[in-house]
This record gives sequence, C-alpha cells and structure tokens, in this order.
Amino acid sequence: MTSEDLQFTVLGCATPYPSVDNPCSGYLVTGGGARVWVDAGSGTLAQLQRHVRLDELDAIWISHLHADHSADLLTAYYGALYADIQLAAPIPLYGPPGIADRLAHFLTNTATRSPIESAFAVEELHDGHRVEVGALTLTSQAVAHGIPAFALRVDNAGRSLVYSGDTAPCPGLTSLARGCDVLLCEAESAQAPSAGEQVHHTPEDAGDTARLAEARRLIVTHIGRFLTPQQAVTRASTRFDGPIDHAAPGATHPVDRVVTPR
Repeated sequence: MTSEDLQFTVLGCATPYPSVDNPCSGYLVTGGGARVWVDAGSGTLAQLQRHVRLDELDAIWISHLHADHSADLLTAYYGALYADIQLAAPIPLYGPPGIADRLAHFLTNTATRSPIESAFAVEELHDGHRVEVGALTLTSQAVAHGIPAFALRVDNAGRSLVYSGDTAPCPGLTSLARGCDVLLCEAESAQAPSAGEQVHHTPEDAGDTARLAEARRLIVTHIGRFLTPQQAVTRASTRFDGPIDHAAPGATHPVDRVVTPR
C-alpha cells in the first residue's frame, strides 16, 4: 500500500468509553495523498500522531456529537493553537449542525468566546453534503441515531469506503453504501431493544445492511462491551456471505476491489 491507495487505519473503536488498549471511535482515512481524521473519540488524538500531525491533516469529519466520537476535538483545539503546531490555515472541520457552538461552550472560560474558528474552518453537514478533499470525494448521509448523525462515503480512483457512524439500520445508510468496496459498520448492540427507538446495529443488522447494499466487504466496528469481535463477525456472517472482518485497534485496511460470491 502507498499513500496514493485508499485505505483507513483504526485509531480506536471502543464504546462508550476507551479501554486501556482501545480508544473510542476514530479512523485515519488516506488516499491520493489526502489525510482525513474521521471521528475524534476519546484517545484517538494520541494514536493519530503515530501517523500524522494535526498540521498535516487535510480535513476532519465528525459523524455526531456524542463524546465517544468527538471529545478529542477539545484537546486538538489546544494542540492546534497553543502548543508546537503552526497551522498555515484552520483545519477544515465537517460536522453536524451546532458543532462550533458546542465546542465553544465547553472551551470558553471567560466572557470572551473561545476562537474555535482559528483552529477549525467549520462547515456543517447536511443530508447529501459533498466535498472534495484533495483526491477524495466525501459524501455525507443523514442516518438514524436519535440525534443529528451522519454516515460517510469516501470515493477515490474507483474505490469506495462507507462508514456508518452510529445508527440503527436505515434506508439512508443502505443507499449510501450501495455497491461499495468496504462497509465499515458499527455493531454496538448485542440485541435490538424490545421497546423504544433503536439507535445502533446488532451484528445481524450489520450483515443485513451489507447484503442489502451489495457491499463487497464488511468490517464490523464499535462493537459493544457485551460482545467479542469474533462473536460479532460470526453473527454478521449469518446474514452476509461476503468477506467479513472486525476493526482491530491499530490495523490498517486497504480499500480494494474484492469479488464477493453472489
């Protein structure tokens, strides 16, 4: 693999809090020389620096504002403005509506609002949002998580990665993932709720979403504390007959064209 190939590295995938060897949700997506930090859960900034400095990022993309997907933006702000980083320009930050004010409310300690926009060039996501980041095309789709939340499709040189973010099974995710090479799909729930709104996938749901979308490969991630990765893979395989893996912390996955049986 080279820096030109579309790939992603798992910075962490724990839920709802980091473990000693697994930060919360975060991924470094690279391709065509571009580098995007996708979700910034607790502990992921430290792991990001194994691969890239903050001032080397081309963009940050945040699926939703739960802390296990966004909390390290707070320390990234301090790193970008008040330490050894010299930004040539604010880092493009794509996130849910209200993300700038949420950060500012937490970081402001006086009557003066913290200068969030000095560190991040914020652009709010909406259903169907699309942006070019270097050679990468990022398309965002609203999904079902009980709060504003988005899934992400990354296209580059005929290859495609779709990341579910956190969501219940929904038509928006299935549509976004149609025919993708890799579906990186959360499998947080050991079982669907017997009452109330569903806001996460079970492993079986992840398999169903991959099958319905005709994804070429499924990687389950954000696996809940009451499941092991192997249990999640095994359960997802009862619904999807293509290649399945799990997102192990520190692993790098190429996004390549895999021929799946039909």
